[in-house]
Amino acid sequence: MIRGLITLAFGALSFGIVEFVVMGLLPYIAADFNVTTAQAGHTISAYALGVVAGAFFMVLKRKMPLKHILFLVIFVHFAAVICTYFAPSFELLLACRVLAGMPHGCFFGVGAIVAQRLATKGKGSSAMAIMIAGQTLSNVFGVPLGTLLANYFSWRAIFFLMMVWSAFVLVCVIVMLPSVGRLEDHGFKSQFRFLGHKAPWLVLGMVFFGSAGMFCVQTYISPILTDLGGLKLIHVSSVLVASGICMMAANIISGHVADKFSPGTSCAGFFALGAAAMLGIALLGSITVLCIICVCAVASVLFGVGTPEQVLLVRTSKGGELLGVAMGQVGFNSGNALGAWAGGFPFMLGLPINTVPLIGLVFLALACVCVFIFQKKCDAQYRA
Repeated sequence: MIRGLITLAFGALSFGIVEFVVMGLLPYIAADFNVTTAQAGHTISAYALGVVAGAFFMVLKRKMPLKHILFLVIFVHFAAVICTYFAPSFELLLACRVLAGMPHGCFFGVGAIVAQRLATKGKGSSAMAIMIAGQTLSNVFGVPLGTLLANYFSWRAIFFLMMVWSAFVLVCVIVMLPSVGRLEDHGFKSQFRFLGHKAPWLVLGMVFFGSAGMFCVQTYISPILTDLGGLKLIHVSSVLVASGICMMAANIISGHVADKFSPGTSCAGFFALGAAAMLGIALLGSITVLCIICVCAVASVLFGVGTPEQVLLVRTSKGGELLGVAMGQVGFNSGNALGAWAGGFPFMLGLPINTVPLIGLVFLALACVCVFIFQKKCDAQYRA
């Protein structure tokens, strides 16, 4: 079991770095292609567009063995990384980023199902947390490494390393990942029947509103720390590393809590932590130490709810698991975009920066409503 889960974690690390590393590379990409930093930021949106577009292709591959689907999506990821490394123009780079995003939802969706099948009874959430741990590592080590390499060599350097790494992951899938069969196929239309129940929509609400709330704050973490918390800009990177470590810890803890109690309980606990942290930033963010603690707490929620939400998506979409987890990826990325957009309003309107977490708190409150209704109406039905 553990070799298969490690393979999934290796893949999650690769996808995580390729997704997030460009956030630290925007000035270098802008200089290389002679565009503005704002235009370079479209590489982030292009990836998200690819995630949304590619997620639903999974339903067309429902008859394939799960191991074969994983190999296919990682191969597309590998090809996209190669294209990104050699991209000769900004327009082609954007196209490469769309291509890179397309297998993202497929990987994490199929990976969630595979992790559940590899897990011993009652340990499904912990198994999934091992896979997600790879993505948390990408934030702690991969993103800073990409920025460092760009500073000394080129923004393309990290993508060369990811070419090598993704090729290694392909080998791991062949050698280390056992066959876990395929999903039962009851026809194309049967994949959509689960959408007639309220449970999957409540889980999607958790994913969408929770993501919007978290990224409302997470997107503007630097100005929150410097302009509100009074932290010097040079120390922001240290807080980001600390936040990444909190993400890793939260991911592991949430898996254990979900196994011991229920995924819904784990989500409820972390959303409550996030709400308290956002309120803390809004009211006491001018106190530097408290601001840092609350920012790290918000970051931990981002991955603290990731594992239990994935488990719930699989459990509430029986007969259409591939579509269910694909919709989860769409919900997460759509929430990400909404949160970043809404969090920018205080800056555009000249409002105090502590307004940002209050906007995030509204989204998080909606996520909590979804959790509350799910716990009250559906939780017992979808326990392992």
